Amino acid sequence: MKITVVGAGAVGATCADNIARKELANELVLLDIKEGFAEGKAQDMMQTAALLGFDTRISGSTNDYTKTANSDVVVITSGLPRKPGMTREELIGTNAGIVKGVCENILKYSPNAIIIVISNPMDTMTYLALQSTGIPKNRIIGMGGTLDSARFKYQLSTTLYCSPADLNALVVGGHGDTTMIPLIKHATWNSIPVTQFLSSEQQEKIIADTMVGGATLTKLLGTSAWYAPGAAGAALVESIVRDEKKLFTCCVSLNGEYGQSDICLGVPVVIGKNGWEKIVDMELSADEQAAFNKSADAVRSMNDVLKTL
Repeated sequence: MKITVVGAGAVGATCADNIARKELANELVLLDIKEGFAEGKAQDMMQTAALLGFDTRISGSTNDYTKTANSDVVVITSGLPRKPGMTREELIGTNAGIVKGVCENILKYSPNAIIIVISNPMDTMTYLALQSTGIPKNRIIGMGGTLDSARFKYQLSTTLYCSPADLNALVVGGHGDTTMIPLIKHATWNSIPVTQFLSSEQQEKIIADTMVGGATLTKLLGTSAWYAPGAAGAALVESIVRDEKKLFTCCVSLNGEYGQSDICLGVPVVIGKNGWEKIVDMELSADEQAAFNKSADAVRSMNDVLKTL
């Protein structure tokens, strides 16, 4: 098994570190455009192998895609990170060219790879990856909803004073501060609806704090977060490599599901060895469906920017 992570910055390096620690691949390639950067990160990680007990071989490459040949899974994290006050929409112009070029180069040497997109704005970059490559839609996965759902569980756990591992909670829709939809009425604490334990005010605060989770961290850190995004990417890689058939919210191509078509948007999907293998059709309330449709409209307006580039 061979895995490539494109972009050796904080998110990419954290994702690669998680992949290596879990020994999800025999070979892991870290690629970056900055001279020597990926090579340095790879050496640093390899020097932890004796301490952490993993045998994955990690190598770095400065923009040499031949080193990525025959990768089974590729995680794309490259592109400009979000700065304080910057919206994901403002990233489109720069990151679209980067992501399109990465996809073309990756598929030149790994035509059967499954691609996981983390680069922002994630919904639009996932749509771009699908449209520009023409590969089967099940092999293009946007990570966003996986991260948003983890942040949702974090907010729930801090209010409920419980383990996040005991929670089931999904965020659907776009991966943006105003487009994501935390489905609190569907969330459970070991099968018990969380709404039984939370006041209306607490529920509203949890939803609001989840929706600005990324922006909150950007303001605190001065750049985008990396531990949780990197772990979310690695979790998807693990479900693919080990064919775990786990249910995640991911940004995938819709063809009539949830009333939407010609768009990539976050919905519950089963992740296995073939990429995303099944869209799970949840029964949304009228309000939830309306919010989902509104989210789709917002993402479409971002996708329209691609036509002007």
